[in-house]
Amino acid sequence: MPLDRDSLTMERLRPIITFVIIIWVIQFANFALGYRPNVWFGLEPRDLGGLIGIPVSPLLHGGFKHAAANTVPLLMLGGMAAMASPKRFVEASLIIVIVGGALVWLLARGGNRVHVGASGLVFGYFGYIVALGFVERSFRAMLAAAAAAMLYGGLIIGVLPNDPRISWESHLFGALAGVAAAWMLRTDKGVTPHVA
Repeated sequence: MPLDRDSLTMERLRPIITFVIIIWVIQFANFALGYRPNVWFGLEPRDLGGLIGIPVSPLLHGGFKHAAANTVPLLMLGGMAAMASPKRFVEASLIIVIVGGALVWLLARGGNRVHVGASGLVFGYFGYIVALGFVERSFRAMLAAAAAAMLYGGLIIGVLPNDPRISWESHLFGALAGVAAAWMLRTDKGVTPHVA
């Protein structure tokens, strides 16, 4: 039996909704443990122990306000990315987390500084959606790119180092990883030869 439109939409949004629920479960556990998991599992640049933070740090936050600030844009941009490219959403998410996190680990400010939060993924989805509009040029991808630019174009300011408490590096490298994901996962990876 084919899925109706509402069921199909929920199926596409299930991964991002599940991810946000996990963030909140971990936030309550992190709070209960006095935020020690941020030190244990946060991304500490150029520290071998900090490598665990590449996949784990997007799940950790510095407080309830931090988690709440990431929740709405994560749902909105993650939802737009899932709807714009449902078959490649999980792959794009993994590329953003791994490539963006690796760049933060290699190049971000260190010195006992731990980077945590899902904002790198938020910026990654923004970069992915906008780049997908240019790469794919399908109506769905261009519509998503235009909507993301209109709703969240102000995010661009977040890639500038204007507050020492904010990991602008996660924002910048997340956005670049999102652009890379759109390029890597594009459907027309080669020129189709014409047969004479």
